[in-house]
Amino acid sequence: MATPKKSSQKKRAPAVKKAAKPGLAIPSGRIGSLLRRGRYARRVSKTAGVFAAAVLSYLTAELLELSSKSMKKGATRLTPRAVNLAVRADDELSALLGNVTLSRGGVVGKVHESLQKKKKGSKKSGKKTSKK
Repeated sequence: MATPKKSSQKKRAPAVKKAAKPGLAIPSGRIGSLLRRGRYARRVSKTAGVFAAAVLSYLTAELLELSSKSMKKGATRLTPRAVNLAVRADDELSALLGNVTLSRGGVVGKVHESLQKKKKGSKKSGKKTSKK
């Protein structure tokens, strides 16, 4: 009765986390368990957490990109004001976050047209200079 040698058995590859396969920074396993514990639906698939993490990752990247564009030149710190201006300027994010109030975000400034100073048009002067 010969037993197989243990060294001839295949070595198992190291475990890869669910979030590492698609390259997500947000933990998809934790989001999946939160979906199950939250009782948002009777059944939650195994890939629901990965999908939700991918959506959150995309929205975060989009928000950071637009916020960095709306910052003042030379500013190095992302403020709630810049995030709020970016959200209100974008149509899709404004529809998604329309009822959201960002703390310390301020309001988007707008001056009504009738209150703005009127532009002086370039009128052709009727004065003619006479040469003597």
